[in-house]
Amino acid sequence: MKNLVMKVVVLSTVLAVLCSAMVFGGGQRAAGGVSSNTHAIVFKSTGNPYGEREMGGFEAGIKEQGGTAILRAPDLPTAEAQIQMIEQLIAQRIASICIVGNDFDALQPVLTRAQNQGIKVFSLDSGVNPASRLTHVNQADTQAIGETLVEAAYDMAGGSGDIAILSATSQASNQNAWIAVMQETLKQPKYANLNLVKIAYGDDLRDKSVSETEALLLSYPNLKCIIAPTTVGIAAAGKVLADRGLQGKVLLTGLGLPSEMAEYIDNNVCPYMYLWNPIDVGYLGAYVATALTSGKITGKAGDTFTAGRLGNYTIIQAPDGGTEVLLGPPFKFDKANINDWKGVY
Repeated sequence: MKNLVMKVVVLSTVLAVLCSAMVFGGGQRAAGGVSSNTHAIVFKSTGNPYGEREMGGFEAGIKEQGGTAILRAPDLPTAEAQIQMIEQLIAQRIASICIVGNDFDALQPVLTRAQNQGIKVFSLDSGVNPASRLTHVNQADTQAIGETLVEAAYDMAGGSGDIAILSATSQASNQNAWIAVMQETLKQPKYANLNLVKIAYGDDLRDKSVSETEALLLSYPNLKCIIAPTTVGIAAAGKVLADRGLQGKVLLTGLGLPSEMAEYIDNNVCPYMYLWNPIDVGYLGAYVATALTSGKITGKAGDTFTAGRLGNYTIIQAPDGGTEVLLGPPFKFDKANINDWKGVY
């Protein structure tokens, strides 16, 4: 009888431990079984140095706060590939999903399912529509980026002539927003003599971006400047222009990584370009994730929070009708400072 009682006590204890593990295991569990301190970021695709640094910043920010970071990126920059990854993350019952969207609208059904499961969803870098997110982490003001790149092309082209844009994917919301601002800016009287001949898409793939650059040069022999608002595209275009000896003939500007573009700035293929620190973008996203899951913010305009070493931030209204957090203004890289930054990122 005594042995039977002991077995019942042991069995009860084991069951209690198992139940506790089901509720609190896997990095702490909040009500409803959602992990309270595991956060995921889903980037556009693998093999992107910018994305690797952005995800690294996110991971550092989450770990700094004692959490667990899950880093995901599909092989190809498509919405379908991201949807599969998000479905897997929903099944893992994590606390938040930070999505760098490959499509503004196509991810809405799966992101809505995630939110219905209690997972906090927000976008970063390349946004999704406001119905799919609580807020968005933006690198810099969209208007400022578009206007700055047009002014750079105007400067490099000497105020007139053919220019082209080499973008990432045709569905990328950040690229499309910047391009829309560029197109509107080009309508201003100051830029009347600039002729935007084509918007090409390299899909954030190096080989395709190389091919698209070569096609632009072949189709538009009088091309004066290429604007590439994508780190993959600008590096690919820089290589093509350098290999063809077109320094000073077809100039290049856009958004690039200092580590990849230093040689093209030094040899005048790209007199200057712009970007922000992708590590900081990801790091800011990590603090948005924890602020949302802890209830410090809800994603509404006016919410404030502290993002570690970056300081204090306020959520503001976004141009697309949702809300966003701005990291800061774009930074100019040229011959005077590129050597200071090429070893950083």
